[in-house]
Amino acid sequence: MKRAKEPLIAAILAISVMAGGTFSSVDAQAGQMEENDRPGEIAMLGDAVIVRPVMAGATVVGTVVYTVMLPFTLLGGNEDEAAETLVKTPARTTFLRCLGCTPTQHDRLRRDKKIETQRTAEK
Repeated sequence: MKRAKEPLIAAILAISVMAGGTFSSVDAQAGQMEENDRPGEIAMLGDAVIVRPVMAGATVVGTVVYTVMLPFTLLGGNEDEAAETLVKTPARTTFLRCLGCTPTQHDRLRRDKKIETQRTAEK
């Protein structure tokens, strides 16, 4: 019985070491994306293929939940908070955020674009 546990423990340790190395490289890439202000091709592809469809589903499910719970949120007086959390945030993430951007990157790009537009209008 003791011999059967040793390979299992070795496999678990090996997987955790490999996963730790993978996650640290992903964190480093995410940090580089934040510094460059522009998402890369892989981020755009992952956003288009995985994140957008999931967030579209979350928007639909959030809308259904919000509608069902609306009488209770009206009684509680927090319908704005519920709408923001369940419907508006997923909808913004799905339809308004730039492709591949994190919310922080999107806000920064919008702010930079607004400043650039104001400078152009002043000239």
